[in-house]
Amino acid sequence: MPEYKHFPLADTAEGLTEADIIAWQVKPGDTVTVNQIVVEVETAKAAVELPIPWAGVVTELLVEPGQTVEVGAPILTIDVDPGGKAAPSAPAPAAAKEEEPAEEEMKPLVGYGSKAVVTQRRARKGAAPAAPDPAPAAAVAVAPSKPKGGYVPLAKPPVRKLAKDLGVDLHALTGTANGGVITRDDVHAAANGSAAPTATPSVVDSGYDPATRERRVPIKGVRKATAAAMVRSAYTAPHVTEFLTIDVTPMMEFREKLKKSREFAGVKVTPLTFAAKAVCLAAKRTPDINAVWDEAAQEIVFKDYVHLGIAAATPRGLVVPKVRDADSLSLKDLAAAISELTDVARQGKTTPAAMLHGTFTISNIGVFGIDTGTPIINPGESAILALGAIKDTPWVVDGEIKVRKVLQLSLSFDHRVVDGQQGSEFLADVGALLADPAVAITY
Repeated sequence: MPEYKHFPLADTAEGLTEADIIAWQVKPGDTVTVNQIVVEVETAKAAVELPIPWAGVVTELLVEPGQTVEVGAPILTIDVDPGGKAAPSAPAPAAAKEEEPAEEEMKPLVGYGSKAVVTQRRARKGAAPAAPDPAPAAAVAVAPSKPKGGYVPLAKPPVRKLAKDLGVDLHALTGTANGGVITRDDVHAAANGSAAPTATPSVVDSGYDPATRERRVPIKGVRKATAAAMVRSAYTAPHVTEFLTIDVTPMMEFREKLKKSREFAGVKVTPLTFAAKAVCLAAKRTPDINAVWDEAAQEIVFKDYVHLGIAAATPRGLVVPKVRDADSLSLKDLAAAISELTDVARQGKTTPAAMLHGTFTISNIGVFGIDTGTPIINPGESAILALGAIKDTPWVVDGEIKVRKVLQLSLSFDHRVVDGQQGSEFLADVGALLADPAVAITY
């Protein structure tokens, strides 16, 4: 006899309550193996690929790409004993759910287990055997068996919910809004068995309807988490920002020497690498910059290590993965660590764990051609350094104006932890190390 199990959405990082479905890696009818990646989701911290702890045949995908799902809610149904099937088609999902075991069986994956939050998920019409209205149940039950060919209906979350409540299959609808987006009126029309309304050409073409000239994107995932963190930081930590402009011509000349050396062959040494090393060296002279304010304990916690955050712009928003114990790394190892970290971030593969417990952050806004800015401190830290663009600039050297490589630095710090003197001394040390790397010998 077939045996069906539900695959619930895991808590991929401590404290997360929901995630967005990005893309399915399987479809109904596919045979999967233990630990095979079946879905990619985006949490408030990062994009994560989820493996399945069972082998079997996928019978139903319970959510669609773009949908937000609560942790613990079932997202996939699998037949873990397909050998007893007389035909490749699976029984109706409604029947499968009657035999569904408790979610506590999902212990092989981190985050599964005792969280009993499935009841918080919006009810799926036709999922329960005692559903009073058989028509919507039939509509939902047959939807997974239709060949979708990767097609995802364009509809906002409230419209998707309405369609579920009314038993309407979005795959069978053609949206009447701009770009083929399915509207509430389309869903109501389908539920009532009438023709869907059509847009009025005279209004749309005239350009007077603002809705046809706007694009709305739901705030979710990394963007939502970043916004909340920045607001919390800006209104909790009293920010002070200081600026310093320096001549980094010697640093750029030293970089060229390293690129030609055998030891650094194939190593990507960038101004960011030098800045990271300078921050680690300067933090030892000004430990306040690497401390943090503990409001609950009413203590300032000094860290004897530097977990260096590198702010990276990705297609899914800003992420800040950490180089662990960056202060213990050589310049070469630091360059390799930063290169690997940023490559993973740009691919959208940074894990939630890689972004936790930082002590200091660097933001390289210079890669966008920006001179300087006032960065916001990451929560849980006390300072952040922004690197501007390195530009050829007239500069006075030994009483003469020459063209030099010039860089602007900006340091924001939490004035509860770092006084103006400590902030200024730290920024001056970083500037001196970047202006002349040989200064590091004196530290």
